[in-house]
Order: sequence, then C-alpha cells, then structure tokens
Amino acid sequence: MSTQSTDSFASRVTLVKETRRELEQQFERILDEHGAAISRLAYSYEAVTGLREELVQEIALAIWRALPHFRGECSERTFVFRIAHNRGLTHVRRRRAPQQSLDDLEETDEPADTRPHPDEQLAQTKQRERLTAAVQSLPVAHRQMIVLMLEDLSHAEIAEVLGITENNVAVRLTRARKALKETMGVAR
Repeated sequence: MSTQSTDSFASRVTLVKETRRELEQQFERILDEHGAAISRLAYSYEAVTGLREELVQEIALAIWRALPHFRGECSERTFVFRIAHNRGLTHVRRRRAPQQSLDDLEETDEPADTRPHPDEQLAQTKQRERLTAAVQSLPVAHRQMIVLMLEDLSHAEIAEVLGITENNVAVRLTRARKALKETMGVAR
C-alpha cells in the first residue's frame, strides 16, 4: 500500500471517528434536553412502569438511528417528538391490551411536589392522577393531541410531528379538549 493511500485511509478513519463522536454528543444533549418530555409522552402511551421504560428505550434507539439522517428541515424538538410519537403509536398497535383500571395503574415516576402543606400536595396529586387517567382513557388520536399540547408545542410543531395541516391541528385540538373535559366531567 502506498503512503498516499495509507494517509487517505487514516484521514477517513479519523473523520468517521469525529463524526461518530459528534453524533454521540448530539444524542446525549438531545436526551438531556428532551428526556423528561419523552418520558411524559411515553407515559401517555403506556401506564405500566416496566413497559413505559421499554418504550422510552425504544424511542431513544429510534432517535439514535434517525439522527444521522436529520437534515434540519424542522426543529430538533419537532424531530424528537415525531420519532417519539411514531414509536408510541407502534407500541400501542403492537400491544393492543385492554384498558386497565385505575387500581391496576402503578405510581408515576414523577417527583413529589415539595410544598409543605400535605392537603395541598394530596389535592394536586389527585388532580394530576385524574388528568393522567383521563388522558389515558382517550382514543389515541385525542391523546396525542393533548400530550403534544401539554408539552407546549405550537400548532405548527404539532402539525409537523403528526404530518397534518395546522388547521387540522386546531380542529383536532378542539375535539380532544372537548373529549377530555367530558371524560373529566368538567362543565364547559
């Protein structure tokens, strides 16, 4: 092998290593920035702790696999939510388990509220559990709209994540909010 081809090969190996290192850093940063949101999104698709953790891992793996193909045509946040949404839908389709009762649900992994007054803490916990149960009882189409809205995505970002128009997002959000209110027994 000539010196020139050895140098060329060595420079390509170096470039591959640098590219991989950059991808690893980007992946770690994405998980740091969006990990909590990914967990919340996974919770909207799966209430059982072990299966939810498995879903979060599936989402992380899907992000890792898709990351080299990210062209920046949308925000990184939208890219991550689209992947998480698609993995969540795949998980639901694959599982097709019957709805669980509230008694069967395990406790959330969310940290407890640090407010000192126990009555307030209990009321907030009950309200959060009630909202979570209500969201989980909605059909997947409504559930995904509510979760993305609660994650503070704009209509444009939700449209991009779901592959629909912004007008369709507005209509679906209105329907999802109405269904959520009906599920929770809240008067309009």
